[in-house]
Amino acid sequence: MTAYPEKQTAITGIGQSKISRGAEKSALGLTIDAAMQAIENAGLKRSDIDGMACWPGGTGEANGFAPVSISVLQDALRLKLDWYSNASETSGQFGALFNAVGAIGAGLARHVLVFRTMYEATARKTSFANALNQPGERVHGIFNWYAPYHVYAAALQQALFFNLYVHKSGIRPEQVAQIALNGRRNAALNPAAVYRTPLTLDDYLASPVIATPLRLYDCDVPIDGSTAIILSHRDAAKDGPNPLTWIEAIGSSMRYRNSWVQLDALDTQAQPEVARMMWSRTDLMVKDIDVAELYDGFSYHTINWLENLGVCGRYEAKDFIGDGSRIALEGEFPINTNGGALSAGRMHAYGQVHEACVQLWGLGGARQVKGEPKVASLTTAGGPLAGSFLLARD
Repeated sequence: MTAYPEKQTAITGIGQSKISRGAEKSALGLTIDAAMQAIENAGLKRSDIDGMACWPGGTGEANGFAPVSISVLQDALRLKLDWYSNASETSGQFGALFNAVGAIGAGLARHVLVFRTMYEATARKTSFANALNQPGERVHGIFNWYAPYHVYAAALQQALFFNLYVHKSGIRPEQVAQIALNGRRNAALNPAAVYRTPLTLDDYLASPVIATPLRLYDCDVPIDGSTAIILSHRDAAKDGPNPLTWIEAIGSSMRYRNSWVQLDALDTQAQPEVARMMWSRTDLMVKDIDVAELYDGFSYHTINWLENLGVCGRYEAKDFIGDGSRIALEGEFPINTNGGALSAGRMHAYGQVHEACVQLWGLGGARQVKGEPKVASLTTAGGPLAGSFLLARD
């Protein structure tokens, strides 16, 4: 197998602020908490950090989607950097991690601090924080195509794609429900999750339909919080306090039309080619995955990933999911062990990177998967964008 550069990149430290539906600190304060935790967890000092990356960068918008920029955090922590990167035009939310891998592989940095901060829960109290277009505003750009259908939020947009998937696959609501029910069961064992109260199938089926076929519990939870990850060159990770945990393979391809309104594959979006690229860069196979933290911005994305990773065949996720026992903590393919975005809170998959490390390092406590997990699968998704990678440890 070719020595791809990601195999020389390790995750050496993780940190996470308090996750809530109404923060007592500023967005920057939460980011500092997460960053300092991650640096300490890696056994490093601030002076060791010579690179930074985030997605999508500090947008400066009032919706809380990306409230903290690299420049602000760098100044707050007084970091001296040799490399940094933030950009929204990447292969999905993992673009910051993939950029960091490239920088480390090129010798531009040795220890990179990657962070993702959300402040949407607070922002939603005063604005349309989750809207693609705010009612009353002039519709512009690609959203001209959505406006006639009153698509003002991501749930409405994704429901259009999910409808096609439901039509082709025949998946039933009680099977879709298992993604949310599994997440809530796991969140009940996670003290940091924002929603921990029990959720039943009857509760799910009785919940409001946001946009057919998406129900309330199929949609992720806007939060205030920050997650930070330290990526280091593998050589620099050997003496760290955590088990050596490296990025085994990356899927970052963009082999479809890069268009939110002219998608080549409406019901799978960009996932299949991303998965193909990832599997082409490793000798590992699906059977080697011990735990999977699959993107669940909407339950639909998780269902898609089960198929596109090759866990089951196309349109066979409904049978694999069944009554939810296979994807449970004690099942053969445990997923979203911290509760995922549906119950732990919307960290745009960075919370699940944090959780994958928790699981691989055996720190999950009551939610720790059985055995000694060695390989985790991580994914993101949305429209023409997607990303995936395998995380492995000795």
